[in-house]
Amino acid sequence: MGWPFLGETFGYLKPYSATSIGEFMEEHISRYGKIYKSSLFGEPTIVSADAGLNRFILQNEGRLFECCYPKSIGGILGKWSMLVLVGDMHRDMRIISLNFLSHARLRTHLLKEVESQTLLVLSSWKENCTFSAQDEAKKFTFNLMAKHIMSLDPGKPETEQLKKEYVTFMKGVVSAPLNLPGTPYRKALKSRSIILKFIEQKMEGRIAKMKGGVENLEDDDLLGWVLKHSNLSTEQILDLILSLLFAGHETSSVSIALAIYFLQACPGSIQQLKEEHIQISRAKKLAGETELNWDDYRKMEFTQCVISETLRLGNVVRFLHRKALKDVRYKGYDIPCGWKVLPVISAVHLDSTLFDQPQHFNPWRWQVSSTALRP
Repeated sequence: MGWPFLGETFGYLKPYSATSIGEFMEEHISRYGKIYKSSLFGEPTIVSADAGLNRFILQNEGRLFECCYPKSIGGILGKWSMLVLVGDMHRDMRIISLNFLSHARLRTHLLKEVESQTLLVLSSWKENCTFSAQDEAKKFTFNLMAKHIMSLDPGKPETEQLKKEYVTFMKGVVSAPLNLPGTPYRKALKSRSIILKFIEQKMEGRIAKMKGGVENLEDDDLLGWVLKHSNLSTEQILDLILSLLFAGHETSSVSIALAIYFLQACPGSIQQLKEEHIQISRAKKLAGETELNWDDYRKMEFTQCVISETLRLGNVVRFLHRKALKDVRYKGYDIPCGWKVLPVISAVHLDSTLFDQPQHFNPWRWQVSSTALRP
């Protein structure tokens, strides 16, 4: 169980490659098996690298287990963030988000906006220039989320200022929760206040226009949708907007950067991707079409395989924070009520008994079940 209070937290959080499970996990699995107990984040914890138990935990969300992130996460994302909410309130917030991002809206709005923002980033690249794929991916996803959530146009001074504060905010989210002068966490709390004030000013402007009966095209974004179709308080709306900006931006940008990283070492994948997209492009030219549509997206079968393999090997989200709501018994293991439970997703993704050559980037492994993976 490690040191008093600290437990084994520092060893568990020691940085390691995304395509491995790290020395800590390797050593503990070899000594104790895929399910073992430890003391992490100040609490007694069950760590699971077992695919069956991980599935069991997620399938029993709200019944036997609930989301339970460290208090420092709630302190910086807000108490109404979907990442820290549990029970009915989490369900209600999730329903609001899913209703906004409905299947029909994905077809008619989001797909067009994704193409528009992609072309904007591509047009800024100069011939034979060098750039950071990660920075460009972050620019793309931030612009997309800012446009979709609050109708902010890329390149405008207010958008760029918000992006600057958001970068400071993100550094604090992933840092040690030390609320001391000069620390990334303290700077992030300050940036959070600035971001929330910015969102609140946008809200007040929208509400004033709604009361005045002014038709507003911006009402088509998430902020406008929530103001019209929910009874959330101002604080709840602010935390919802911030948490979705965080969730949508961070995971997507890292995934895009990882896809570029993996593809450059796999020429066969690049060639097949090119062939798939050129074929779609030629068919559109023959049909006299220019913009991407849902049917084009559905034809990108190998592209989906590349995405699935990137998520498996890249492990953007390596583990989840859960807590046992009651005493649970699973295949001879006892999980006491109140204990933290960490399903380690990356350990399953890199398990050689589940995936052939798990450290190898192989999009073709998903071709057999690719149709089942597509929405």
